Amino acid sequence: MITYQELLEQKLISESKITDSSIIKDLISEHDTSQMIEGERYYYNDNDIKDRKQYYYKDGMKVEDDTKPNNKIPHNWHKLLVDQKVAYLVGKPVVLQAGEDQKEYTEKLNLILGEEWDDTLSELAKNASNKGREWLHVYINEDGLFKFIIIPAEEIIPIYDTSLQENLEAVLRYYLVEVNGQERIRVEWWTRDNVTYYIQDDDGNFVLDDTEPVNPSPHFYYNDEGYGWTKVPFIEFPNNEERVSDLKFVKELIDAYDKNVSDLANNLDEVQEIITVLKGYEGTDLAEFKENLRYYKAIKVSGEQGSGVDKLELEIPVEARKEMLDRLEENIFLFGQGVNLKTDRFGNSPSGVALKFLYSQLDHKASIMERKFRKAIKRLLWFATEYINIIDNKDYDSTTVQVTFRKTMITNDMEDTQIAAQSKGIISDETIVANHPWVEDVAEELERLKKQEEEYLKQFEGSYLGPGDEGDE
Repeated sequence: MITYQELLEQKLISESKITDSSIIKDLISEHDTSQMIEGERYYYNDNDIKDRKQYYYKDGMKVEDDTKPNNKIPHNWHKLLVDQKVAYLVGKPVVLQAGEDQKEYTEKLNLILGEEWDDTLSELAKNASNKGREWLHVYINEDGLFKFIIIPAEEIIPIYDTSLQENLEAVLRYYLVEVNGQERIRVEWWTRDNVTYYIQDDDGNFVLDDTEPVNPSPHFYYNDEGYGWTKVPFIEFPNNEERVSDLKFVKELIDAYDKNVSDLANNLDEVQEIITVLKGYEGTDLAEFKENLRYYKAIKVSGEQGSGVDKLELEIPVEARKEMLDRLEENIFLFGQGVNLKTDRFGNSPSGVALKFLYSQLDHKASIMERKFRKAIKRLLWFATEYINIIDNKDYDSTTVQVTFRKTMITNDMEDTQIAAQSKGIISDETIVANHPWVEDVAEELERLKKQEEEYLKQFEGSYLGPGDEGDE
């Protein structure tokens, strides 16, 4: 992976734009998107089994057989596992809280991000699980409002300051556009202060896009003045440290499951077709033997016992297949770190401890994404806070915002509510409310508690007569 400093040293780029267009070709050609495409393909149940073909050999040549049954039955295990993780980790809105003394700041953050953020975060989690990473682009729209949009990871080539992939120095985004009826690649080169646009010419080279009135252009305009964020306005949401798809760990198991079920369906289709053995007839050469067996399900044989007809019926090892499929299903959940809700090991009303054990592997997998996503959300909050500080002339600090994920799992509500009640006075009310199974909106519930307490105090206001009041005499 080439770094930003290496590009500068080789004079392939300047502080604002690419000086040698050949670097664009090299970066695009080296950008491997195969696992991203494969992860999304399996998520939408377009498994490899759907491309399977049946073959036979004729005259020494491999020929596709379109007469044999060829069931292609995909199973959407990957989507099940991904949706489980996404619902578990971000099924409930992530809580952004700046502290009791900064309620106005918290309200403005939540107002700017809005309900759209909760939906976007779920999409980021799903896409990152499929592709290994996904990207969010922040911008100021024509009305001067703070906005964000998901950019497919297939279009993004990040350039970091070092090979450790920590500080993002530039982003090359590329995608297809139509120019005069022809498809061309358009490139955006984003740095900390501006963006430069390039377009592919007739010779396949990349030149500055002269359709842009200002090129390079500032990140955004405010009161007709151009500004740069001082940071690249793209945020990476990694799936894990290795930035690999969840599919990587279960693909072969899913393929084996698809193949076994499809083969069983083929066997069931063929079981009605009985192979007939004709005794006492002249034999044929090998080619004719194969053709007769394949097309007619009959063979000619000669024997000393005279003529006759026998039947060869296929026996399908159903039990062996069932055991194989059960083992594959178990391993898909085991190595995919999911929750097999078909299990009956914990009875009808499992305890909280048993449920936590059931969810332990899913929790481990989700916690890895949680750590990566928390850092990404913190970067998003930096941009949102900068926007608030500019338009409201404030000096808020995004590092004071606490990001809380509220994981969703099947729980024993009775145990949870008992724990919450027993925790009163030991931990803060906010923590108790945030972890109570009945609470959906933590901030709203805390406000209700506050109003409830105020109304309770009003009922007893003036009813207590202390020392010196009337009645002491």
